[in-house]
Amino acid sequence: MKKTIVLAVAIALVFALSACGTKEQAAPASTPPAGDSTAAAGGGAATDLKLVAKNFEFDQKEYKVKKGQTVNVSLENKEGIHGVEIKGLKVKLDNNAKTASFKADKEGSYDIICTVPCGAGHVNMKAKLVVEA
Repeated sequence: MKKTIVLAVAIALVFALSACGTKEQAAPASTPPAGDSTAAAGGGAATDLKLVAKNFEFDQKEYKVKKGQTVNVSLENKEGIHGVEIKGLKVKLDNNAKTASFKADKEGSYDIICTVPCGAGHVNMKAKLVVEA
């Protein structure tokens, strides 16, 4: 009985630690780069924000959007399997929900974290979203 439990825990640990090493197909080339506007700049305009995740880091340490914009967020797992939460904005993305939209109606800095335990560097996988005036 003990051997079965130890084996099950070991297998679960191997899967948790190897999540970042798993390759995933890249998004189509038509996906716009992070921060590209889909409408004119200014209050109320929409913008696309692409978060690219790879082993233990995002493609940028800080992302910026303007207050008043509708932000269409997407997640691309370039290396490994990751999920994303933008704390305080009710944005959660993963392999099942790779896009979300929100209205950037409050200035400030919001933490972006990986929500999928992806290995030894997982706790350091963070970035910031800054909503500017």
